[in-house]
Amino acid sequence: MHARIVRFTDVDPDHLASRLAEMDEPPVESAATAVQVFHDPDQRTAVVVQQFNTGEDMAAAESAFDAMDPSDTPGTRASVDRCEMRAAFS
Repeated sequence: MHARIVRFTDVDPDHLASRLAEMDEPPVESAATAVQVFHDPDQRTAVVVQQFNTGEDMAAAESAFDAMDPSDTPGTRASVDRCEMRAAFS
């Protein structure tokens, strides 16, 4: 499994809540198998984890996510990590 992990700063909790309330699927069409949004209102940050079966699927989705209108994102994009999962513990 591969994951694209995006960190956002300057996240307005009300804006994030309204964006999430409007969504019933990921904001762009991609081969993502799962999308998770984590929010820290005290620090006004958010982390979005987009999971993919393959690195090729992740790379193919990159341009669509990068082209998103900033008003559709939780805040200011601070970093993007592209990872291959090496271990998982429950």
